[in-house]
Amino acid sequence: MGMKVAGVFAAVFLGGVAAATPGLAAMVAADTGVTVAPSAVAAPPRGMTMHEVSEKFGAPANKLGPVGAPPITRWEYAGFVVYFEGDHVIHSVITAA
Repeated sequence: MGMKVAGVFAAVFLGGVAAATPGLAAMVAADTGVTVAPSAVAAPPRGMTMHEVSEKFGAPANKLGPVGAPPITRWEYAGFVVYFEGDHVIHSVITAA
C-alpha cells in the first residue's frame, strides 16, 4: 500500500472514529495538513437542537447570528464553538486543548 493511500485510509478511518465519538477528538490544523487529535472537551454532536444544547451545556458566553441564507448562528462556549443551521448543530469546533 503506497504512502498516499495509507495516509488517505488513516484520515478516513480516524475521521470515522472522531465522528463516532463526538467530543472526544478535535480537528487540528498542522503544517502538514489537518489531523485528528484527542480532546477531553465534550461538545454537542451534529443534529442536536438549540434547546438540547442549552439544556446540556447551559447558556453560551456569546451568541452571534443568524447570518446568511440558510441562517447560520454561532454560540461560543469556554472550550468550544457551536455552529447551527436554523435550529440544529451542523458543527462543533474545539477551541481549547
